[in-house]
Amino acid sequence: MTRERVLLTGASGSMGFVAFEELWKRRDRFDIVLLLRPSEKNITMFEPYIEGRRVDGKGTARYHGGNLTIVWGDALDETDIRAACSGIDVVLNPMAFIAPAADHDPAMAEAVNAKAVETLVKAVCAEPDGAERIRFVHVGSVAQYGDRLPPRHMIRTGDPMVPSVFDFYATTKIRGERAVIESGIRHWVSLRQTFITIPEFMTVLLDPIYFHLPLNTATEMNTKYDAGRGLVNALDVPASSDFWGRVYNMAGGPSCRFAAIDYSRKLFEIVGGGDFRELTERRWYATRNFHCGWFADSAVLNGYLNFWRDDNEAHYEQVRQYMAGLAAELAARGESMPGGSDYIRNVLAQMVDARTGTRFWRQNGYDMRMRAFYGSNEAYDAIPDWDAKMPPMPQDTPARLIEHGYDHTKSRLELADLRQAAEFRGGKLVSPDWDGDWRTRLEWADAEGKRFHGSPNLILKAGHWSPHEAAPPWDFDRVAKRNPFFAQVWHNTHQPEESNFYPADCYLDIV
Repeated sequence: MTRERVLLTGASGSMGFVAFEELWKRRDRFDIVLLLRPSEKNITMFEPYIEGRRVDGKGTARYHGGNLTIVWGDALDETDIRAACSGIDVVLNPMAFIAPAADHDPAMAEAVNAKAVETLVKAVCAEPDGAERIRFVHVGSVAQYGDRLPPRHMIRTGDPMVPSVFDFYATTKIRGERAVIESGIRHWVSLRQTFITIPEFMTVLLDPIYFHLPLNTATEMNTKYDAGRGLVNALDVPASSDFWGRVYNMAGGPSCRFAAIDYSRKLFEIVGGGDFRELTERRWYATRNFHCGWFADSAVLNGYLNFWRDDNEAHYEQVRQYMAGLAAELAARGESMPGGSDYIRNVLAQMVDARTGTRFWRQNGYDMRMRAFYGSNEAYDAIPDWDAKMPPMPQDTPARLIEHGYDHTKSRLELADLRQAAEFRGGKLVSPDWDGDWRTRLEWADAEGKRFHGSPNLILKAGHWSPHEAAPPWDFDRVAKRNPFFAQVWHNTHQPEESNFYPADCYLDIV
């Protein structure tokens, strides 16, 4: 039997490397192609698989009789992408430049998350019969949905794209996904990945971005193990399945849900830090402008990919085992694990006083950041201590689903349904007719009359809308006044009378 040739991008990332390990277990069925930068980190990570051979910069190398091909190159180089796509049957694309790095370098986020995806799509379509033959599994992000605090914490595919202010990772992931959906590739999917938990959790907790997360944020996590396995399981879905041509929310299901405050409480307990509230001030935690939520439809994807294994307790046990291993490693070197409440308190204080820290913003006149994450300086100052009433928590708050502006129960939509959906978005459908094909690109106009093209799949099923209203810049207070669909999310955490504008170069204040 001929083995399919599978290109995996982003193989050195947390999800990507697990996906590679899953592929390696199945190498009797697949020939594997990787596109990797010839960095010291990547060469070291893949050293067990390259048969002791030296890597001298860019170039294509074949290992294990051609079962593994590595294009040592750069996803920003069109030539390298074309080389990686040569002769492939499937693309698995978890490649991403993520936050917090993306917050400091929007140009790189744009290059990796949007432009490289566009180039990848073009390379696939340039292959013989590529648009019809090659299957494309793209990984999107929960960040595309933006801030979804209670009671809007339950997310469905089709909800609007509302990237949080300053979140260049989210804005570029939106553009990358749009390129995939509108590519003309017949067999594509986009898996909007949730917060991926890793045993090495300190990479999350020890960055100031930890305090950007409101305490009542709903999160439905996915361990990196389930995420990587789920991605590779897409290879088992036949081309004839109705799986293809759709967007999915990817997370671990109800057993993987928590509120941010409970997650912090548990992790601090595991590391021996005690009650995290005794180490922090409540006002250090932002009150809006992050992302995450609970997925109302995550079971749909699991029905196809059967990847649910881990739950919250499994993740916590993975963290415990990691911590035990780290302690043993340090002990073998005659060192001890840093810790204790005083040590942790000092580390956290350094985080909020860093340039991307919330206390630093308040003390140094970063009014634009304060408006985005708190509403105002005064709102920050008014936040009480831990003994005061907490904001509504997701587990205690009935969720209000987002209306999509058309009848989901209809087996077949008509032109009038598309017009109704467009009006709910403050615009109109310009195209005079529709052939009923969800992939057909139609012409639309937004609230300002600016025209754009997009398929009903993109607009109704995936929640995208006018690129003229998309961030950056963030002019969402104005957009929400004209777009009821969008306003359902934006006015959940913003007052209708707010009138803020965040320019495309707003990130320069932290660079």
